Amino acid sequence: MSRRALTTAAVALTATTALLLTACGGGDDKSSDDIKGADTGSTSPSASASGGTQAGRPDVSVPKDLDLVFDFDTPSDAKHAAALADAANYIRALDHGIDKQDPEDPAYQFYSDGSASQYAKSQIQAWVKGGWTVTGTDKYYDAETNSVGKGKRVLVSFCRNQAEFFGKEIKTGKVLRTKESLSSYQKFTMMMFPPSGSSPAWKAQVIEVKGKAKECQA
Repeated sequence: MSRRALTTAAVALTATTALLLTACGGGDDKSSDDIKGADTGSTSPSASASGGTQAGRPDVSVPKDLDLVFDFDTPSDAKHAAALADAANYIRALDHGIDKQDPEDPAYQFYSDGSASQYAKSQIQAWVKGGWTVTGTDKYYDAETNSVGKGKRVLVSFCRNQAEFFGKEIKTGKVLRTKESLSSYQKFTMMMFPPSGSSPAWKAQVIEVKGKAKECQA
């Protein structure tokens, strides 16, 4: 994403609390209710795929049959690195909440506020309603970070390839496979706010998910 595009995205994200979402999965175009594997995942620079619990932070571990691949370079700027890591934890927490089948799971609430928190809850609710959990391989890459608001906030973006990321029926264990297509590729953009009060985490306030992201299809 170009610097001009990042600036435009920053304005859009700071000007509204509305959730901007294009749902997309690893197959034909459908809504997130139809694609069992749409718009959830986990990212983290220099982090284990299983997540786990850090001191003072909630558990964000994911199912053993979910392989999270993080092809991120850690930013040299400490604030950017911390914001990217917690953007990763926020998205990882989605998978944790789905695995626990809990729309009120404390993990995503720890890493989000505002519409980003509402988004996480709605995603988990959809998976719970469908009776699905997550499985497969979910890939994240090409992360970028940019300072916003005189350096107080960080705009984080990255690509996703969910071609091998699937839903699985909890009752039957059946994996709901889809074929790779342009719909397998997404672009995530998240506005991260710095730690405040007693919380050590950078928190996502707004998340935008662009479906059919040709720029992510390499």
